[in-house]
This record gives sequence, structure tokens and C-alpha cells, in this order.
Amino acid sequence: MIDNKKLWIALAVAADVPELGRLFDAYRVFYEAQSSPDISKDFVDGLISQGNTRFFVARRAEETAMLGFVHLMPSMSTVAMRPMWVLEDLFVDPAARGSGVATALMSYAESFARETGAERLILATANDNHRAQSLYKRMGYIRDERFWHYDRILK
Repeated sequence: MIDNKKLWIALAVAADVPELGRLFDAYRVFYEAQSSPDISKDFVDGLISQGNTRFFVARRAEETAMLGFVHLMPSMSTVAMRPMWVLEDLFVDPAARGSGVATALMSYAESFARETGAERLILATANDNHRAQSLYKRMGYIRDERFWHYDRILK
């Protein structure tokens, strides 16, 4: 947990699921998915219950409303033979954007990754998500020009 200018960041727990589910649904809508509040809540609940991934949530110390979250998934760098984390999701409530929440969440994710002995933290974002790209560049992330990444949608 960090207390950065009264910003409180902590590992999400079961009690956070309703509010985190709401933000997760808003995140999905941002990426043009159909809103599904109940399914989003159940999905987040399942991930937290399984304990494989980590959601970290941000709040102002004196408030209960969640301002944003970062979601990390474990992976492995076989070349380095060390763990790494995939920053799968980062979202800040639109009303809290521009207040440093995303930067604080990213910093917290980096600290967590270092504490777990990770070799790196990797992420991807949409080509047109310029605001996120600006944040990542400002924080020292480098766009990978060496490797091409491919995916295939399996239906």
C-alpha cells in the first residue's frame, strides 16, 4: 500500500469486487466492448478468487470511491530465466484523469514487479490511445521495434 498525496493503492480483495467490477466494465466499454456490468463483476471476482493475477486499486484516503486500477498477469522470460509481469489493464475513472492516478498506479505496479524479482514489466495499448502512450513514454517505457507481435482470435 502507498500513500502518495493521500492516494491509497492496495491489492484488491473480495470486498472491492462490486466497485472494481464497475470500473472494469467501463474499461471494456472504452475498448468498444458491450457493457456487461454483472458479467464484468463476476469475471473480476473469479480472477481475484483464483489469485493468479493481481489487481491494484487506487482511492483517495478520505473517500471510498475507487479512482482506478491496474491489472497484472504473471509470465516468464525464458531467455532471462526470471519472472515478468504483463500489465494487462490500466484504467482511471474519467472524472479522476489528469490527477496523477495513472502515474501512481504504474509506479506501484513497477515496485510490485521489482519486489517479486521480475525481469520486466510489459504492456500493450491501442495504436490510437495517445494519452496512454504519452504516459508510458514519460515513465521510460520503450516501444518494441525489435519484435513483431501477432495474435489470432480463436472463436
